[in-house]
Amino acid sequence: MTRTRVAAALVMAPVAIAAILLLDTPWMMVAAAAVFLAGLWEWFDLAEVEDSLAKWVLLIANLGVMVAIVWSSHSREGGTLVLYKLASIIGVIWWALALLWLGRFEFGSNHESWARALKLAAGTFAVVPAWCALTWLHADGPKGDWWLLTSLATVWAADTGAYFAGRYLGRHKLAPRISPNKTIEGLAGGVVVGTIVAVLFSLIAGATTQDLWKVAIVGAASVLVSVIGDLFESLIKRHAGKKDSGTLIPGHGGVLDRIDAVLAALPVFALGKALLGL
Repeated sequence: MTRTRVAAALVMAPVAIAAILLLDTPWMMVAAAAVFLAGLWEWFDLAEVEDSLAKWVLLIANLGVMVAIVWSSHSREGGTLVLYKLASIIGVIWWALALLWLGRFEFGSNHESWARALKLAAGTFAVVPAWCALTWLHADGPKGDWWLLTSLATVWAADTGAYFAGRYLGRHKLAPRISPNKTIEGLAGGVVVGTIVAVLFSLIAGATTQDLWKVAIVGAASVLVSVIGDLFESLIKRHAGKKDSGTLIPGHGGVLDRIDAVLAALPVFALGKALLGL
C-alpha cells in the first residue's frame, strides 16, 4: 500500500466511524446517500454516459427512488423498515445475477445503447439496495450503529487481509481477465480476516457467545459477495477502458473504487443478520 493510500485511509476511516456512531439514523441516511450517489455518478461515466444533463437526470431519478422509499415508510403511526428490507432482498438477488454476468466477460462490452441501459440499471440495483440495507442495519435496535460498523469493518478488514495474503501467498489467479492482481489465496485471506473482525466487532454490537457461529457465517458470506462487487466494478471499468472510476480520493481512485465491495456486502449482511436472528 502506498503512503498516499494509507494516509487517505487514515483520514476516511475515522470520519466514517464517527458518522456511524454519532449520527442519528436520518442524518446517517443523508450522509450515506451523498457518498453512494457520488459513486453512482462515477458509475454513469463507466456506463459511458457523457452528457452532463443526462447524468444529472439519472442521478435525480435515483435520488427520487430513495426519497420515495423514505416517504412511503413513514406514517402518523410511526415508521416501518419493510421497504428497506424488500430493497435489500432485491439487492441480494441482483448480486447473484452479477455473478453470472462475471462469467460472461463479453456481455455488455460493446458500446450499444442496450449495454449502456443494462449498466445503468445495474448501478441502481447496486446503490439503492445497499443504501436501504445500511439504513436497516443502523435503525434496527439500540445497537444498530454498531452492527452497521461491524458490517463495514468486516469488508474493510477483508480488503486488507486479501491484499497481504495475495501479495505474499498469491499463486493462483482468481479472475485474470477481469482483475489480474486478485488471487484465490488473497480471497481466502480476506475471508479469514474479515470473519475474525466480524466476530470481534459483533461482541461490541451485543452478540452473545452462542451467536458467534452465526456471525461467522454472515461475515464470511458478506466477504465473498463483496468480492463480486469489486470484480463487477472492475468488469465495467475494463469495458470502458478505465483504470479507476475517478480521481477524487488520493491513492484510492474514485468514490466507487472505495465502496464497490461495500455495495455488495451490505444487503447480504443485513439479510443474513435478520435470517439468523442476530
